[in-house]
Amino acid sequence: MNSHDLLLVHTGTVMEDDALTLGQLCRACGVHADWIISLVEESIIEPQGEDVRLWRFPGASLVRARSALRLQSDLGVNLAGIALILDLMEELENLRAQMKTIGHE
Repeated sequence: MNSHDLLLVHTGTVMEDDALTLGQLCRACGVHADWIISLVEESIIEPQGEDVRLWRFPGASLVRARSALRLQSDLGVNLAGIALILDLMEELENLRAQMKTIGHE
């Protein structure tokens, strides 16, 4: 991913196929690597790769990381709470998509 692509990520355009490094994800969110590593430890986001230096994050990780940041900074939610909230929000979104599909049949 080049600097133009990172600018698109920073402004909100995320391609699901794009993979971000730890550094790129940190810059896009405006946070330190320790915070991103904490998100990984809480299973809020899941990198591809075993070694931290080789981690690659799918585009969806940026959305989840930014949501986590807002929950923490705006509402003071801890990481365990963030994981639960984001999982429930994702489940709700999936249910809404299913309801839309059922409604159009």
